[in-house]
Amino acid sequence: MEVKFHKNFNKIPIKIQESFYERLDLFFQDKYDKILSNHSVDKTFPNCKSINISGDYRAIFEETGETAIFITIETHASLY
Repeated sequence: MEVKFHKNFNKIPIKIQESFYERLDLFFQDKYDKILSNHSVDKTFPNCKSINISGDYRAIFEETGETAIFITIETHASLY
């Protein structure tokens, strides 16, 4: 699976970037692993899903074929 980023990933705190890469490894192994809590967020972000990055950070992504396009990574409160 290919991964692309829609927004500037470098604006995220370094610690969250590191957590994201750890979760991304898990995503490649099993995108529905319970740790990721992969779920639809269609009401707020049409055609998108969310995975947990840390206690408060979520990554919003859209799948198109074999590509996951990560739209944004933000805190739960700022997303919803």
